[in-house]
Amino acid sequence: MQFITEQRLDDDILERAFTLGEIPGILWTPGSASTPVPLILVSPPPLGLRQAYPRLLARARHAVAEGYAVATIELPWSGDRPRSVAADQALTDLRRALAAGGPVDDEIVDRLILPLVDKAVPEWRATLDALLALPEIGGPVGYSGGVISIGTRLAVVEPRIAAAVLFAGSFVPRAILEQARQVSIPLHVLLQWDDEGNDRQMALDLFDAFGSKEKTLHANMGGHTGVPQHAGEEANRFFTRHLK
Repeated sequence: MQFITEQRLDDDILERAFTLGEIPGILWTPGSASTPVPLILVSPPPLGLRQAYPRLLARARHAVAEGYAVATIELPWSGDRPRSVAADQALTDLRRALAAGGPVDDEIVDRLILPLVDKAVPEWRATLDALLALPEIGGPVGYSGGVISIGTRLAVVEPRIAAAVLFAGSFVPRAILEQARQVSIPLHVLLQWDDEGNDRQMALDLFDAFGSKEKTLHANMGGHTGVPQHAGEEANRFFTRHLK
C-alpha cells in the first residue's frame, strides 16, 4: 500500500489516498486517536470514486466521528480503472432487456455480476491485509454498501469481517443466492422499495436465504438514491452494537 496524498479535514479527520497495486482507494482515520480503532470497509457504487466521493465522504465523516477508520477502493472496471469489454456488453444487454420491459435472463446477470465479484473480493481481502498492518487500525472489521453480491461473497470467505450493512440495489446471480446460505455474521440490509434498478423479489429472496441468525431488513419507500436519513442512522447503531 502506497499513500499518495494526505490532507486533514476540518473535523479532525485525516484523509489519505492510496494505491494497492493498480487499485486506488481512500482511507479516513481520526486525526487524534491514541489507540488502534475499528475499521469499516465502505464499498462504493460502480460509478467511480470521483463521482461517489461526496456520498462516501459524508458516510466517512459520521463513522470517523464515532471512532472508526473508514476505507474504500475503486471497483474493477470503474472510474479510471481499465474497462472490461465483456462487462460493458453485459451492461448493454441488461439495459436493453429493462428497456424492453421484459424479464432479465439469468445469463445476463451472471455475465455482469459474477466476474465483478470474482475480481473484487480478492482485492478487498488484499486491501484488508494492508489496512490491518497499519498501527492505527485494529479490529473488529465491518463491511458496508456496494454491490450486494460482493458483500455476500466477502461475508462467506473473509472471517475477519464481524458484521455487514448491505444495500439491496443490484441484480443477484442464482449462484450468489446459494452462497448466501453460508453467511453467518450479523446483517443489516437496506432495501429501497421502489428502486428502479432493483428486482425487489430477488432482494427479498436473497434476504430470506441469508443463513445469519441475526439479520434485519429495513425497507423504505423511494427510489435508488432516496435512502432516508433515519435508515443510515440505524445502520450506524448496528455497527456500534457489533464493532465496539
